[in-house]
Amino acid sequence: MEGAEEELERRSKFLDSLIQKKKDVENNRMNVRVRASDMPLSLQNHAFRIARDNLHSMASGKVDSKRLALAHKKEFDSTYGPAWHCIVGTSFGSYVTHSVGGFLYFSMDKVHILLFKTVVESLDL
Repeated sequence: MEGAEEELERRSKFLDSLIQKKKDVENNRMNVRVRASDMPLSLQNHAFRIARDNLHSMASGKVDSKRLALAHKKEFDSTYGPAWHCIVGTSFGSYVTHSVGGFLYFSMDKVHILLFKTVVESLDL
């Protein structure tokens, strides 16, 4: 009978750990909603990851829009080439021209992020 009680205790601890892991995942998950996109899925996921990492690192839940926009711009400029632009906020309007495959407008909880790429043309003087 003692072996059965030990097995029951082991299974109970295992189930408790699974429940805790699920709660941790749910607490760290943010609602991502793509509003409009002309961007490959791999780039979209990269943008979501940047936003998620930066939003989690911001103290007291206060969103630093400028920092979030700069993080997206720097990362996308260095990874995918120059001329990326990013607008972050809770309320804004825009009308932009973008390169094909370089536009993403999404929200993460209450923060809206517009990320787009423009064409870089050299000036011939």
